[in-house]
Amino acid sequence: MVSLSKTDELCINTIRALAMDAVQKAGNGHPGTAIGAATMAYALWARVLRHSPTNPDWPNRDRFVLSAGHASVLLYSLLHLTGYELSLDEIKAFRKWDSKTPGHPEYHLTPGVEATTGPLGQGFAMGVGMALAERFLAERFNRPGHQIVDHYVYGIVSDGDLMEGVAHEAASLAGTLGLGKLIYLYDDNSITIEGSTDLAFTENVGDRFQVLGWHVQRVDGNDLDAVIAALEEAKAETSQPSLIAAKTTIAFGSPNKAGTAEAHGAALGEAEVLLTKEALGWPTEPPFLVPEETLAEMRSAIDHGKERERDWQERVAAYAEAYPEDANLFQEVLRGELPADWDAGLPAFTEKDGPIATRVASGKVLNAAVQRLPTLLGGSADLAPSTMTDLTGLGDINAGTWGARNLHFGVREHAMGAIVNGMSLHGGVIPFGATFFIF
Repeated sequence: MVSLSKTDELCINTIRALAMDAVQKAGNGHPGTAIGAATMAYALWARVLRHSPTNPDWPNRDRFVLSAGHASVLLYSLLHLTGYELSLDEIKAFRKWDSKTPGHPEYHLTPGVEATTGPLGQGFAMGVGMALAERFLAERFNRPGHQIVDHYVYGIVSDGDLMEGVAHEAASLAGTLGLGKLIYLYDDNSITIEGSTDLAFTENVGDRFQVLGWHVQRVDGNDLDAVIAALEEAKAETSQPSLIAAKTTIAFGSPNKAGTAEAHGAALGEAEVLLTKEALGWPTEPPFLVPEETLAEMRSAIDHGKERERDWQERVAAYAEAYPEDANLFQEVLRGELPADWDAGLPAFTEKDGPIATRVASGKVLNAAVQRLPTLLGGSADLAPSTMTDLTGLGDINAGTWGARNLHFGVREHAMGAIVNGMSLHGGVIPFGATFFIF
């Protein structure tokens, strides 16, 4: 095991123990990934992520998407430990009816959850949408000396995520668009429900992502310093999205189930939980133990978050003095408000106009609406001439031209749907996508 400070080891083992205890109490769930990914999750949440636990909706927060949604107990543990409004009792009620800790994270239900991530690959693609929204808003509103939109999008993705076609489609587009503020930790544990990934997944994932235009690093997922260094290097690489392939062991520390498929989708079992805690040097009683030292360390995120918010508010105030009209618009779009006259000038269609295809009518409405909706953007999966979704004269979004309004998804319908969802979840933009359901 890589050497850790006493405090870091205590925090990481708290996360592992909560995962074991919550799944064991529920009687089902996915403990292994949460246990194995605890070190790299701690590295991100305790050392790198800019967030504000007492204000989960702070606009300039870094976004975090757990694309490996089956490991939801990992996210719930992080939210509780860093001070979000998610009690230990909620973790004890993991996967129970009416709790805030369902089997997969659900947006709107649990404070701090940025996206609903059930089907694998969807969270990966939604994160791409969030990163794209950040780049668009930064291009639209930032001015020299006034960086009011400036955050990263992080995620933890699994082997299963990277097998899904929707993730590959989204990764390809993210590389093309040069979304350098998108950083994913890949939990490379080589295990799925059926067994080793070698059964169906033998490609070199890092090489694939490099070909797709991503910045790729490979680290030991249990080496805290190495993970932190990789995250900082990824942040410095602004021209490419980043994948950090972190080699981990599912159910790390479990004497009989570490590195096996048995730890993926089922509780370890009471006896194995005790053995694992003993192997990690963790007290076997009581369950759901959260040491005060862990809370003191991880809840420093509260004060750090408030400080970052104050700094951002000062920057927004300075921006408002320099650019009052843009500042007013910025606040409006963050609140999701439409201009009072947004529908003025929209075309009306009557019988006197004669027959008109719905896609033609839609195109006319879009081109009228976009004149009054400054954050309306979108496009089609290589079908704009057919779906009539081209926004005339408003440019094409590409690497370095993120402030344009026409987004070319390429022939990537599945990713388009998830990316548009992610853009909407980010806030501040009104995205659309278009294709044909029936040809």
